[in-house]
Amino acid sequence: MRLVALLIPLCAVLAACGTEEAAVDMTKSRPTSTEQAPAQQAVTPKPGPLVKLRESQFGPVLFDGRNRALYLFTRDRMNRTRCYGACAAAWPPFYAKGKPRAARGVDRDLLGTIRRRNGRRQVTYKGRPLYFYVHDPRGQVLCNDVAEFGGTWFALTAAGEPPAV
Repeated sequence: MRLVALLIPLCAVLAACGTEEAAVDMTKSRPTSTEQAPAQQAVTPKPGPLVKLRESQFGPVLFDGRNRALYLFTRDRMNRTRCYGACAAAWPPFYAKGKPRAARGVDRDLLGTIRRRNGRRQVTYKGRPLYFYVHDPRGQVLCNDVAEFGGTWFALTAAGEPPAV
């Protein structure tokens, strides 16, 4: 009996939470249009990968921000890749999570991205998808003018073309 006597007032209090009066009190705690709301932190998009120009044995060619040489594949079509499977394992795509950034000497207007079959974005330069060679040491170009996977792999100049050999 005592338990029932304690539950009745508790139920009455809980029932009041859903009344119109309680809802009015809730709105009073919100700032009105004339009051200033707390400043919201601006969400800054994460910067995309860096593409830069660096000297090599072939003259200045494109590298990523970590000094890995970038390559084009002649079998690719404009803004479309044909390198998947074993090809992409040997020549990993240059992926981007944000908008690619151009360092000095790189034409920002030539940078872009395409969507691969896996949904990830791959960086392009002058409409050509960009790749790394899996065995290239940082700062070196080992595979310029190499025929593999049905096409030829070239480093790129700032103009988006293979370097003169």
